[in-house]
Amino acid sequence: MSEQQFIRSTAPTLAGIKTGSLFPYRYASRDEALSELRGLNRRLAPKGLRLLPLRMTENFAMLYLYRPGRLGADLQKRDAAVLLREAGYPACDETGCIRELRRRLAEREDFPHEIGLFLSYPPEDVRGFMERRDCGCKCVGCWKVYGDESAARRKFAQYEQCTDCYLRRNAQGCTLERLTVKTA
Repeated sequence: MSEQQFIRSTAPTLAGIKTGSLFPYRYASRDEALSELRGLNRRLAPKGLRLLPLRMTENFAMLYLYRPGRLGADLQKRDAAVLLREAGYPACDETGCIRELRRRLAEREDFPHEIGLFLSYPPEDVRGFMERRDCGCKCVGCWKVYGDESAARRKFAQYEQCTDCYLRRNAQGCTLERLTVKTA
């Protein structure tokens, strides 16, 4: 995967304004793919990021780049924790929740709706999608909005501006490591 493609898929997470990003990755060899993921993890771990394959098939993976500390905090917020409990997650700690999410992704073709909680979607919008799907959605951007439309539109614009800026800076020679904001 090219650095530009990786940045296009993950810029808000690299910038520290989003907990996690989920994106597809096609590969020719599983061994080469895993080697590339290990290399990216070596580069990004010092900045507080982790890259995991949530689902892998013969030539395709769904990759998840996230900030572990921030994910743990997001999932422990009251509304998110309630949604996860209702969805049958055994615990609200980051490691257990990711393990359960991976298990669910391995068992089915579609995505469990609670995956939005792992991607910085507001819990009220995740719940709205789970309960109403296409009915009552106020707008669509990175996710379907059922709650605060103006806050969501601001967030969508922030993500888009971040991605544009990161791609521009990368094209000017700024490396992935220099673009990535370090967090604890």
